[in-house]
Amino acid sequence: MHVDELEINEGLVRRLLAGQFPEWVDLPLRRVEPSGTVNAIFRLGDELSVRLPRRRGPTEPGSTEFDWLPKLALLLPVEVPVPVAQGRPSGDYPWFWEIHTWVEGKTVPVEEIDAIGAARDLAALVQAMQQISPAGAPRGRGIPLADRDPETRYWLARFDGDPTVTAEWERALAAPPWGGPPVWHHGDLDVRNWLVRDGRISGVVDWGAMGVGDPACDVMVAWKLHSPGALHAFRAALPTDDATWERARGWVLSQAVAILAYYTPENNPALFHEAESWLALVLSERD
Repeated sequence: MHVDELEINEGLVRRLLAGQFPEWVDLPLRRVEPSGTVNAIFRLGDELSVRLPRRRGPTEPGSTEFDWLPKLALLLPVEVPVPVAQGRPSGDYPWFWEIHTWVEGKTVPVEEIDAIGAARDLAALVQAMQQISPAGAPRGRGIPLADRDPETRYWLARFDGDPTVTAEWERALAAPPWGGPPVWHHGDLDVRNWLVRDGRISGVVDWGAMGVGDPACDVMVAWKLHSPGALHAFRAALPTDDATWERARGWVLSQAVAILAYYTPENNPALFHEAESWLALVLSERD
């Protein structure tokens, strides 16, 4: 998926466990698929998971998730993995890695989810996060949209698409910036991070981009449901001012362009086709 990623397999994980957490080394271990773009995930026994960055992992101990997920888990309407241990770099692996609690549920394609129900579940999660006090919280992915402009221009220059995409990006940039206090957000509410049980979103994983900032970076999940009906259901469940809605549209457009310029249908078909759907939905709103 990435030319500079490490090969991470069961043998490597077993060696890391044996050297640092021998109490867990004999538990059943299996890789979780589909594989994430940032981390390789393994289920460890019935109650734990192992997460190892695939590339450019942390070189210092500690993490936002270690500090904050145990607190946020008590305040959210979905289950989240709670960190229980952090592994150290070794001769086999150069970065810090983590062991979390296992959260039950399945990752399924958007097309197999009740889009309207998912829209309401996700809106409830975003709303709950926005109500948590930001005091002492770290800055998350929700930076001002204008700060994304240089990177987005880079990908637009490499994106072989409709020139109206650039016009849509500039329209989003023209929206007023977030003027309220910074609010909590997950920062990466893609379908591969939703866990579904009994047809509803019951858990959310991969909190590495969480923190406080502009809520637009979570509101953009409305377009990731691939459905005009779900888009409207999300906004009905989470009333959002026009400027934030416009910035959220810019967020999802910028992500779609970056994905379509970086990945191919061969090396990451699921994400590539998801991004095609996000962008098509953004552009269809202007038809």
